[in-house]
This record gives sequence, C-alpha cells and structure tokens, in this order.
Amino acid sequence: MNLTYLKRYWQLYALISLPIIYFLIFRYGPMYGVQIAFKDFNLFQGINGSEWIGFDAFREVFAMPDFYTTLRNTFMLNFLDLIVSFPAPIILAIMLYEVRFKWFKKISQTILYIPHFISWVIIGGIVYQLFGNQSGMVNNLLQSMGFDSIPFLTEKNSWLVTYLFTGVWQSAGWGTILYLAALTGVNKELFEAAEIDGATRLKRIWHITIPSIKPTIVTLLILNLGNMVSIGFDRPYVIGNTAVREYSDVLSTFVYRIGLQSGQYTLATVVGLFQAVVGLVFVLGSNYLSKKTTGEGIL
Repeated sequence: MNLTYLKRYWQLYALISLPIIYFLIFRYGPMYGVQIAFKDFNLFQGINGSEWIGFDAFREVFAMPDFYTTLRNTFMLNFLDLIVSFPAPIILAIMLYEVRFKWFKKISQTILYIPHFISWVIIGGIVYQLFGNQSGMVNNLLQSMGFDSIPFLTEKNSWLVTYLFTGVWQSAGWGTILYLAALTGVNKELFEAAEIDGATRLKRIWHITIPSIKPTIVTLLILNLGNMVSIGFDRPYVIGNTAVREYSDVLSTFVYRIGLQSGQYTLATVVGLFQAVVGLVFVLGSNYLSKKTTGEGIL
C-alpha cells in the first residue's frame, strides 16, 4: 500500500528530497566540525589529527573580557531590532492590505521589496554618503540651513539609531510577504459583516485582521527570539567603525577577528557552538512560554 502511494506521488517525493539533501549536506554535514571546539586544532594535522583538549578552549573564551562585551552588544542590538524591526512588516502588511487601488499596492510592494536585494556593502556605501559627518548629504543640508551636523556614524547613540532604522528600511518590505500571504486566507465576509454592524476600519483591523495573522506573528516571534544570540556579520561590520566599536562589536565580528584574522579556529568554533546552544534554548523556551500563554507554538 505504501509502495503504491510512493509510486503514484513520486514527483512530490522527488521535490521534497531536494531540501532534505540540502539540509543534510549544508546543515548536518558541517556538524562534524563541531569537535574542533574540543581540540587544539592544527590546520595541517586536520580535525582527526589534532589533540583533544576538552573544555580548555571554553574556559579561555569565557575568561575573555571582549567576549562578554560582544555578547552584551549582540543581545542589545537584537533586542532593539526586535522592538523596532519586528512590528514594522506587520504594520506595513496591514496598510498594504487595506489599500483598495491594486496598481498602487503593486507599485508600493515593489518599492518596499527592493532594499532586501541590495547587498549590505552597497547599503553601507549609501549610509556613508547620506549620513557621513563631512560629506554626508543630510549633514550638508543641515549645515546649509544653519543647523549643527549630527554625528550619525561617530557617536554611539546616534549610530545606534542609524543602525536600527537602516535595518527597518532593508528588511521591513520583504517581511510583509508572509503576513500578506496569511491575510489572503481571511474570509472577506467577516469584514463585510463587521462593516454592516458599524465597526470602523480600526476596529476591523484590531478584531479581525490582527487575530487572523496571530499564528504567523507568534511563529516569527519565536524564530526571532531563537536568534537573539546570533547576529549577521555584514550589517554591524559595514556600518560600524572604531569610533562606535563599544556598540558595533558583536559576536560575529569577534569570531571574524579571532578565527580568520588571528587563526584561532578552536576559539571561533567555541563561540559558534555557544551561539547554537543558546539559540536552541531560546527557541524551546519561547515556544514553551508561547504555548502556555497564547496556545500557539511551532513545536
């Protein structure tokens, strides 16, 4: 019976085999290298030829002051990103969903999606051209109007605001796709019935639109909480500089320095393993709390 089913739907199994193969090769395969964290890794001897050192590398990493500074910055930037960036696609999706002119909606979606496809290196160049202290377009405009220039990229608090809102600009449009997809499944009769009952647009949004995408919001929130200790390398490295290193130095740049620049691959692997384990704990913990409080979860 199972073999007959397999023969009948072999195309579907062939399609699902592709992501399975991808995860096996590029996600599970590299886990073999995790043992580097427990060895005095020598590039010439390889993983198997390197000497076991147990948890010595963990003790060395946890004794580094820079590790705790970068860990603090990673948590801080991710937490602020969660507050600022996470609601942005939800608000945008609701606004786009409420637009009645299809041509305007399509144009708006295209404009909002474009930043997602721009490399962070290019975005970094745009940021420096706009917000640079000496040659930035915004500061030149402010000075021409008689105002003092703002140190967007050289003062840590101003840099933090620039960092956060650059992230919103780059990611918010792309993040609306999932929420708009969830909204397409909402029964239109609910809105019509609410309108007949005298509900205003804001009330329809609050009582129908938002509850309709609640499972999607909860799922993405859990995934974002799981990434609280992980952070991309491109954004803080490209936008950051030595003047704001107190905020811009994060775990990914720390791994880059000790791993690629200093050649301490064992210590870099320790930090990567630490991020993975803490991320797993955050995902499981947030999923448990979500099920207890809202009844929604992903596991």
